[in-house]
Amino acid sequence: MSQLFTPITLRDVTVRNRVWVAPMCQYSAVDGVPNDWHLVHLGSLARGGAGLVIAEASAVVPEGRISPEDTGLWNDEQQAAWARIVEFVHGQGATAGIQLAHAGRKASTVGLTGGRGAVADADGGWRPVGPSAEPFPGLREDPEPLDLAGIQRVVTAFGDAAERALAAGFDVLEVHAAHGYLLHEFLSPLSNHRDDEYGGSFDNRVRLVLEVVREVRSRVPAGVPVLVRLSATDWVEGGWSADETVRLSALLREEGVDLIDTSSGGNVPADIPLEPGYQVPFARRIRAEAGIPSGAVGLITEPKHAEEILTEGSADVVLLARELLRDPHWPLRAARELGETGDALWPAQYRRAAR
Repeated sequence: MSQLFTPITLRDVTVRNRVWVAPMCQYSAVDGVPNDWHLVHLGSLARGGAGLVIAEASAVVPEGRISPEDTGLWNDEQQAAWARIVEFVHGQGATAGIQLAHAGRKASTVGLTGGRGAVADADGGWRPVGPSAEPFPGLREDPEPLDLAGIQRVVTAFGDAAERALAAGFDVLEVHAAHGYLLHEFLSPLSNHRDDEYGGSFDNRVRLVLEVVREVRSRVPAGVPVLVRLSATDWVEGGWSADETVRLSALLREEGVDLIDTSSGGNVPADIPLEPGYQVPFARRIRAEAGIPSGAVGLITEPKHAEEILTEGSADVVLLARELLRDPHWPLRAARELGETGDALWPAQYRRAAR
């Protein structure tokens, strides 16, 4: 059996293989409620043989959405809509996960319609929040720095959303602390200019992430895996660094995090050296130096490459994003290319094509 198709167990959850679906925003919700598009999108990925299907960044509060069309998990209607989707994902043999998120200063952004940029209040936008008043270039110019009470509300909201996720049937939770959204904004000196206990030193800048994880961990049973997505570097001098990521990953391990989903960038404009597997070295360092399982993501498109990442010990799982948009049945193709026999991954309705 290939490493890619070996099951992996985190706490009480066993995932059927190590091809995982990375969260991908669809910008297709109304008032944060997922709909038929999300059912078909996520359902097709589960049907296609992925092990863990992680639903898109879903805001823990309305103002935490990236765009007005983002999904959320702050009310009963959203919870019920997610439950329908989770049931279908489970019916295809896949494990269901969701990424809990707050967009911070990158909120109130145009989704699929009207190009890119900020959404004005008159068009349904809102004033975003962040660690400091500095905006993200090209987006809303008026982020409001969170006060201590606001920070506590964010922490509580992540815990509330975690409880709702479990009630909807999700098996795995991921805290989004990457790509320049709120938790990453607190981590990076390039976006965090605070002079209180949440700014300045490394210990202060990681405080919010640790508090959020502690809250989420305290709200869910011990058997539920909690993942964290981190941007391993800002790719800019003086920003959040790979060394700091390793330090934080070790702290997250102590807080009960089960795996680091390793990405990079997104907090400030940067020149990123894109090539297949360009983020794999960060996942390798986290796994080796922080002593916590890691996931590799980023321009991984070929089954043999994905298999090599696991066999060489660079990561424990591989997460795919755009490649699965191009080919939702990538896991089925990968299994065949890697010499996996049998048709257990194939839906019964499709097994005539497995031979």
